[in-house]
Amino acid sequence: MSRLVDRGAIAAAYVGIGMALTIVVSFMLFIPIEWFIWILALPSGLLIGYYANQRSDRRAGPWGRILVNGLFAGFVTGLTAAVLLLSIKALFFFGDDGFRDPGQGGRVTVDRGDGRPAPCIAGAECVYQRYLQAGRGPDLVAAGVTDTASFTTFYWNEQFGSAGTILVITAIGGLGGAALYGVFRPKVHVAAETGPATTART
Repeated sequence: MSRLVDRGAIAAAYVGIGMALTIVVSFMLFIPIEWFIWILALPSGLLIGYYANQRSDRRAGPWGRILVNGLFAGFVTGLTAAVLLLSIKALFFFGDDGFRDPGQGGRVTVDRGDGRPAPCIAGAECVYQRYLQAGRGPDLVAAGVTDTASFTTFYWNEQFGSAGTILVITAIGGLGGAALYGVFRPKVHVAAETGPATTART
């Protein structure tokens, strides 16, 4: 690995993993504002791509190594964010048992054709019923979703698409951060060579 990227870029990638963990957990669990993860994808990539080369002290270049360092660190950061995002989504998707605050009508139910509401089955069915009861039925039908099975396919296609987009944006950000480092990096000063001193004869 060190032949492809510098050790400093590997260290930066570990920093990126920690940064992705902080961002995704913060805005998925503590303050559920998922769209903020999208906003931070590019800046985090830029930051980690620049840092990868600063940590590697790539003042002397070459440009190819500078860009690879940034792309590697950005890709690892984005991949971590994508995997964490999907993991948390899976936790909520498969763990949804239909619980709902009593003030919002109590447990999510489904009509199974006998005229009596029944508790939804934990997992995909409960999530699907939440979408329907939130008034998103027409949008789902327009997307070809008509039952729990088609909803599951639709849902995970959306989630993998979102995670993949975050990965790509962060990796591009890493490449951009590397380019910024390449443009604004400190210049290497080469000391002028001096020849042997000569002694004047008097």
